[in-house]
Amino acid sequence: MGSSLPETGASRVEAPESPVPPVPINDAAHAERTSHATRDIRLFWCANAADSLGSQASGVVLPLLLLGLGYSPAVVGLVAGVSTATGLVLGPLVAVPADRGARKRVMFWSAVVSALAMGSVAVALAVAEGRPSLLHLLAAVLVERTATACYEAAARGTVALISTPGNLPRVVAGLEAGDRGALVAGPALGGMLYQASRALPFVLDAVSYVVTAVCVRAMRSDLRADRTDRTDRTGRADGAGPAGRADGADRTDPADPAGRTDSAGPADRAGPADGADPAARPPRPAPPARRSVRGTWSALAAEATAGLRLVRATPLLRLVLVWTTTVNGVLAALYYDAVFTLQESGHGGTPMGLVLALSGAAGLAGSLAAPRLVRGLSPARAVVVVSWLMVPLAAALATAGGPWTYGALFGGFCLIMPLATVILQARAIQGTPPELQARAGSVLATAAGGAAAMAPALSGLLTAHAGAAVPALACAGLLVLLALYTTFGATRVLTKGLPERGRGA
Repeated sequence: MGSSLPETGASRVEAPESPVPPVPINDAAHAERTSHATRDIRLFWCANAADSLGSQASGVVLPLLLLGLGYSPAVVGLVAGVSTATGLVLGPLVAVPADRGARKRVMFWSAVVSALAMGSVAVALAVAEGRPSLLHLLAAVLVERTATACYEAAARGTVALISTPGNLPRVVAGLEAGDRGALVAGPALGGMLYQASRALPFVLDAVSYVVTAVCVRAMRSDLRADRTDRTDRTGRADGAGPAGRADGADRTDPADPAGRTDSAGPADRAGPADGADPAARPPRPAPPARRSVRGTWSALAAEATAGLRLVRATPLLRLVLVWTTTVNGVLAALYYDAVFTLQESGHGGTPMGLVLALSGAAGLAGSLAAPRLVRGLSPARAVVVVSWLMVPLAAALATAGGPWTYGALFGGFCLIMPLATVILQARAIQGTPPELQARAGSVLATAAGGAAAMAPALSGLLTAHAGAAVPALACAGLLVLLALYTTFGATRVLTKGLPERGRGA
């Protein structure tokens, strides 16, 4: 009897004598999965907003606490620098276990450890007469920063696992809105709590980490990347064979009709029968080679740098790297240039609070509007327009004088940036294999964070030796180069740089 199924290149499959009724689609199961995904997205938004709010509230008062305890500005800068460097170094390393399937555990326990670290600071401020030791503060900050770096590295691959490709801009915009809202409310809330009690901002930070841990634990998704087609994605560049072995050998013996995973059967492995010629005995298989220490370190280095290799090899990710790194560095330099200028003109800390409030409010509005704008605009055109609009804003900061002018110009930056950020982040998520999400995201975040960390020093040098207007003009020049690069590269990359699995955003 002929087969009713098409040929697949393997053995033909005989059709059953009685037709099998089609399996009905379980609408209830599909609705339940959709409901779980929506619930997980909301929980992830809540975890991100709580984390950001607590970090902003405690971060703004930590320098005030150290200065109030009598420590010098150099000590304050050392604590801030060491904590920032810790996050930049650990992010790419922690991304490896996250991509290997430990994402949810890393996120949960990182939030728990951060809560304990900030809680210890709050307890010390309440119990030790409000004067904890510098060693305690430094240890708590480093532990919290380390745990936060672990959480952020693991969380970078979460969006792709809980969202459909078409819903990515909305999910990314929700995360951006949470960050912007925390930037508006966090510093003000932290300042008010600090006036009431030095311990309260750190209590809030500890509680925010508890909320984050609860939200992560409540997510139904296990946050494990699907690795079934990993070999196809990597193209077997490492020589892996059909079974994924590193030596390229197929463990299944094609001559064995039983399909056993070793060419020797049980009798062969037991040796020849009694009376057989010992010379005919098959050779004993060699024991598996032990990996040397050097080989182990090479394998670990290959795992840790997989994200970097992917970014270097992918035009889309290179565009995201260049754009986000340049914009983060420029904004950090412009912000500190504004601080130096307002300080020289006799303004105190209140005007900078006004600038931050206006910027945060504009950024929140831009983040909320971004999903709707993304649906109606060409991604490439939107990114190019935003890139060029930032140039006159940076140039105008060279002539700005008062806090309201700075607030309006920085607000303009933060209003238009979320549109490009949402597009680029969503496309980067779509263009990255699930098992490399955390590592590729850590590369992008480390580059952007490194630029933002170095920019204040460069801005200060330019201000001290060339004048307050020079940093803004230099930043405008960098943005012109970025806009040219985006103009000639974004159209081709954003329309052709995605694999088929990613089209549909």
